[in-house]
Amino acid sequence: MTLVAGVDSSTQSCKVVIRDAATGVLVRHGSAKHPDGTEVDPAHWERAFHEAVVAAGGIDDVAAISICGQQHGAVCLDDDGKVIRPALLWNDTRSAAAASALVDELGAQQWVDATGSVPVASFTVTKLRWIAEHEPSNAQRVAAVCLPHDWLMWRLRGSHSLDDLVTDRSDASGTGYFDSVANSYRRDLLKMALGRDAVLPRVLRPDESVAWGARLMGPGAGDNAAAAIGVDARQNAVVSLGTSGTAYVRSNVSARDVSGSVAGFADATGAFLPLVCTLNAARVLDAACAMLGVDHETLSALALAAPAGAGGLVVVPYLSGERTPNLPSATGGVLGMTLENSTPAHVARAAVEGVLCGLADALDALIANGAAVSRVSLVGGAAASRVVQHIAPSIFGVPVVVPPPGEYVADGAARQAAWVLNGELPNWPLDGKSTVHESAPSPHVRARYAEARTHWLSRN
Repeated sequence: MTLVAGVDSSTQSCKVVIRDAATGVLVRHGSAKHPDGTEVDPAHWERAFHEAVVAAGGIDDVAAISICGQQHGAVCLDDDGKVIRPALLWNDTRSAAAASALVDELGAQQWVDATGSVPVASFTVTKLRWIAEHEPSNAQRVAAVCLPHDWLMWRLRGSHSLDDLVTDRSDASGTGYFDSVANSYRRDLLKMALGRDAVLPRVLRPDESVAWGARLMGPGAGDNAAAAIGVDARQNAVVSLGTSGTAYVRSNVSARDVSGSVAGFADATGAFLPLVCTLNAARVLDAACAMLGVDHETLSALALAAPAGAGGLVVVPYLSGERTPNLPSATGGVLGMTLENSTPAHVARAAVEGVLCGLADALDALIANGAAVSRVSLVGGAAASRVVQHIAPSIFGVPVVVPPPGEYVADGAARQAAWVLNGELPNWPLDGKSTVHESAPSPHVRARYAEARTHWLSRN
């Protein structure tokens, strides 16, 4: 049996899966936590990787490996390859003003023409502008800029040369200085943000590898692009409910949304991945559990006991600001409270509906940009929630497919590792049976959410 390994170095943890390269059968797996925060010393990612490998029983018998991970994070290296400052992660919104300034300087249309996306605070390019403005001494030391999965690959290979940094086009497309149609960096945009040029990782082809000792190492990918391989986004649109919420589809053409709602990212197979991202997803449900003093199963039971629309109660779930819509300084709110709906059940229902309404808006933005959405695959940690599975079809207005629980980013990475090893992207079956959930659409729920959100934002 020939084995391959897939790694998901995510915001919250590192997960490692080891699979049979021929059949995709899961052989073993392990994980380790990352520290909380919106800026992190990258050394924690390397430590967690090694801990997760040990938990997975080691990788000495693995023929190929691929490392995928969180997008956008800015890892800045000096001439000696040392990390200059903690990496600013995708969910760090301090660069919101820098993002606005960059858009104003070039214009939204020009950004879309150049990179497929209008930059927001999540993007690497905005973080570089923030460093240039607020930490000029650090900016002057920057010799190379890479992303989390790029840095981890480079460290594991033991290189000390910045020229050995590599990445893939899916992750590069989230920097704000890469043209995924031409497959080339826009160094003018990098210099516009940082004030100078820097070494950038070489972009590998989707099936290209580099050596790691006797093993092959695939190009890796951004987390959503890896999950798209893991769950096979060729079949359905995908909504992921993790730390962030994302909605995306595989496409043969790049998105060109001047409004900034849809990012024109690349996928990990040579195509494109139009994507809408919200900052608030599973953590909103965590917050609802904390507020009500219950666990997630009890939250589901409470929410299912309340009527659709929660009796007019609406939770606007911008607990961490928001990326789509682009409101990095926004806060969340509870609106429409009455004596009748001031119950734990109504609050639980409103919290779930608030998250799902935001992602339904994301699906609408994809459709407005040409996507066909007839079914949605629901993945991510919160996809296992009983109430999420029950309510999502009525909010999204289409059937919802819930694949068996799995680590789909790491699984996508493992499929990529098998691809670089065998020369063909394998068509592995999922580890279990998917379930399909259908229900009549509830347009009144979304209408009430939109009304309440507009009212809330007008007061903030």
